[in-house]
Amino acid sequence: MTTSSASHLHSSIGAIVSVPSSFPNSISAATLLPREDSASGHQFVHQTVLLNEAVTALHPLKKDGIYIDGTFGRGGHSRLLLAQLAPEARLIAFDKDLQAIANAAQITDARFSIVHNSFAAMRTELMARGIHQVDGVLLDLGISSPQVDDATRGFSFRADGPLDMRMDTTRGMSAAEWLAIATEKNIEEVIRNYGEERFAFQIAKAITARRQVAPISSTRELAGLVANTLKKYRGPRQKRKDSNKDPATRTFQAIRIFINEELEDLKSGLSQAFDLLSSDGKLVVISFHSLEDRIVKQFMASKAVVEQPDRRMPIRSKDLPQPQMKLFRKLMPSEVEVAVNPRARSAIMRVAQRLPMSLDALQVLNAPS
Repeated sequence: MTTSSASHLHSSIGAIVSVPSSFPNSISAATLLPREDSASGHQFVHQTVLLNEAVTALHPLKKDGIYIDGTFGRGGHSRLLLAQLAPEARLIAFDKDLQAIANAAQITDARFSIVHNSFAAMRTELMARGIHQVDGVLLDLGISSPQVDDATRGFSFRADGPLDMRMDTTRGMSAAEWLAIATEKNIEEVIRNYGEERFAFQIAKAITARRQVAPISSTRELAGLVANTLKKYRGPRQKRKDSNKDPATRTFQAIRIFINEELEDLKSGLSQAFDLLSSDGKLVVISFHSLEDRIVKQFMASKAVVEQPDRRMPIRSKDLPQPQMKLFRKLMPSEVEVAVNPRARSAIMRVAQRLPMSLDALQVLNAPS
């Protein structure tokens, strides 16, 4: 099994939830949002990262436009955006997580609908609803606090729970199922490539040795195994460097990213968002680790910088290649936000705006499929 062989992205049309009514006029960026997850009956506190900053960056030039929240989560960004849009606007949200879908039903606004699918299915889902262009796309990557804090989801090494890690529990293999069948080489590749863990080989070897005795089925089992393995191999300098980080952090991140195909979804979602954006439309992306941010940064740069032909060539200025996006400076959470919500400390927000398209490009975009 190779790193890409766990592909389980579904291209089928996702379920949609839409409830008509009204919506409150304002929401505070500093407000903690306790939400009861309908599927579990438990209440978990969630605070949206860079709430005002993201919605301000997306700032609707067209108040009656069509906007996409590609990662609904617990709806902080969607709620604030709805409060700023005109009655004729539309906001379509996406999420893989059934608990997020259940929470979205609390939004009683006729302008809002949510799709149970990855934002990587954005083009298919929107085309099925007769939408060919949008005025803004927001992606808030990673996992939400309720997902981390709910031990039954298997994302956290701080509490014991089943080793699941799926954002969409209706599809694909759990982390435990994958660890039971993956080759040692494949496990090593995933931990090294997605966790940037220097001891990936040793951890993979320990996992395959342990599963010969008994399956690894809980978060505490995996976290303990990783911690014990690293104790043997990390020197004093490495221990000091990672003293504030749980030894299992990189391994859990790697397996989660792989199981949910997060980086593949991100690459596909960025490309689709660009294709769908109307002239002057904004793409706003919040990432939480270097692998995500690198992909976002490189994608935006590829659309903002174009290679120019040799100046000696007889080409009119209007025929020269033109940038397709304008970049804005990246933003990170303020010290105040990090003090209130420490999980925000690694967030980076990048913003790009679609530049006016040529007539030829518009004709291609609007051509019937």
